[in-house]
Amino acid sequence: MHSHNGIKTVLLLGALSAIFLVAGSAIAGRQGLIYGLGFAVLTNVFSYFFSDKLALSMSGAQPLTEAENPEIYRRVAPLVRNLCNRMQLPLPKLYITPEESPNAFATGRDPNHSSLAFTAGILQVMNNSELEGVVAHELGHVLHRDILISSVAATVAAAITALARMAFWFGGRRDDEEEGGGVGAIAMMILAPIAALLIQMAISRTREYDADAASAKYTGNPQELISALTKLESWSQRIPMDVNPATSHLYIIKPFTGQSLMRMFSTHPSTADRIARLESMRG
Repeated sequence: MHSHNGIKTVLLLGALSAIFLVAGSAIAGRQGLIYGLGFAVLTNVFSYFFSDKLALSMSGAQPLTEAENPEIYRRVAPLVRNLCNRMQLPLPKLYITPEESPNAFATGRDPNHSSLAFTAGILQVMNNSELEGVVAHELGHVLHRDILISSVAATVAAAITALARMAFWFGGRRDDEEEGGGVGAIAMMILAPIAALLIQMAISRTREYDADAASAKYTGNPQELISALTKLESWSQRIPMDVNPATSHLYIIKPFTGQSLMRMFSTHPSTADRIARLESMRG
C-alpha cells in the first residue's frame, strides 16, 4: 500500500509539473516555459517538506497544548497515545482549529512528521468513544501513508488555483507575434479547477474506506466511528464550513460549503456507504 501511494504522489507531482509547463508556455511563450519549469521544481520541493504546514495554516490551526487548552488536551492526548501504541506509530503533533463545524484531518509527510487537527466543533459534539473512532480513522491515514499524498494534493490544488488566477491577469498582455495569450488564459481558467478536482478525486475515495476499516480494527468497535460519522453528517450540514476547496479532501467528512458545484465533485464516498461498510465489520 505504501509504495502504491508513493507512485501516486510521484504521478501527481509529475502531472502538476506538466500543467505548469503547458500553462507557462500558453501564458508567456518560451520564457513562460522556463518560469513554469522553475515554478514546478519549487512546488515539488515545497510540497514535500511544507505541504503539511500549508494545510494547517490554511485551516487556521493552532497547536493544541496542555498549557493553552488543558481540558481539551487531557481529553484528546490519552486517546491519541493509546491508539498510537496499538498501531505502533510515533505520536503526532496535535492542533485545534476555530471552526464550529465538527471535523478533523491528518497531515504530514510520513508517520514521523504527522499532525492531527480537530475543529473546535468536533470536540463539542463528540463523546469520548466517538472521538476515539475519529482519532483512529485519522491515524489510519498516517499508518497507510496517505498523509503525504493528501497534503501534496492540497498544495497542488492551491498552486493550480493560483496559476489560473495568474493566467487571468497576464492573459491579455503579450506581444502580437506570439498569439494565444488570451486563449491560454481562458484555457487555464477552465482547466485549473478541473485539474484540481481530478487530483482530489484521484486520491480520496478508497482512502476513506481504508481509514474507516483501520478505525474499526484498532478500536475493536466499528460502532464508535459509525456513531461519529452519523453525528458528523448531520452537524456538518447544519453548520456550513468556510474551507478552502484545495483542502476539502483532507477532512474526515467532506466540509459542507453549500456550493452545489463542489457537491458534484465529491472527494469523499457517501457517508451512508461508509457506515454500511462499517456495519458489515460488526462481529
